[in-house]
Amino acid sequence: MIVHENERLDELNNLKIIQNPKGFCYGTDAVILANFSKAMRGEVVVDFCTGTGAVPLLMVQKTKAEKFFGIEILPEVYDMAKRSVELNNLMDKITIINDNIINAPEIFKGKTVDVVTCNPPYMNQGGGFQNGDEAIKAARHEVFCTIEDVILSASKILRFGGRLYLIHKCERLCDIFVYMRKYNLEPKKLQYVIPKINKAPNLVLIEGMKGAKPYLHTLPPLVIYNEDNTYTKEYLEFTCERG
Repeated sequence: MIVHENERLDELNNLKIIQNPKGFCYGTDAVILANFSKAMRGEVVVDFCTGTGAVPLLMVQKTKAEKFFGIEILPEVYDMAKRSVELNNLMDKITIINDNIINAPEIFKGKTVDVVTCNPPYMNQGGGFQNGDEAIKAARHEVFCTIEDVILSASKILRFGGRLYLIHKCERLCDIFVYMRKYNLEPKKLQYVIPKINKAPNLVLIEGMKGAKPYLHTLPPLVIYNEDNTYTKEYLEFTCERG
């Protein structure tokens, strides 16, 4: 297994993940999403915008899903994710695909998909400073896909009753709800993520179910850091391995 000179090997929950510190690396968002998402025994999971593959790698540990797919558009990031899967000897469980998530309906045509997960670019076109690095820009800004593209593609590949799990900025929540309703993915669970106690939430976790009836359950907020910048007990419990 080759780790290139400009890359590093990170360890997370006994997993080895190849990353490029000069590019965009996975963060707390991916860890939170992987632990918020649910997959049952025998289900098929597709991770949109998979990056270096952190979400499917973590979900293999905590669920009994049968098969995972990760879709990543940038060839160099796709290559790191693919090598990480091989490094962890998970080729039978995880397949990484180099493509745009917009093409997911063609990729999975005729296949049953039970769960879609996605930690998408947060900034819409024209929003925020755009870093010159292509990987960082694609991870942060809607360069190759929009949140509407994510929700539409998810709806097209999910079976009736299948679930979409998203993490996103709170300010995009109205957009997300509008597109979910438009494409028959009913919001069913919501959980705000708060960086530190007494701070406003900056992220939100959402579960949408295809074809479900309206009813939104709001979970208690997840606080990440204590005042001394150590992880809270609830965050450590939330992100532990689960069967």
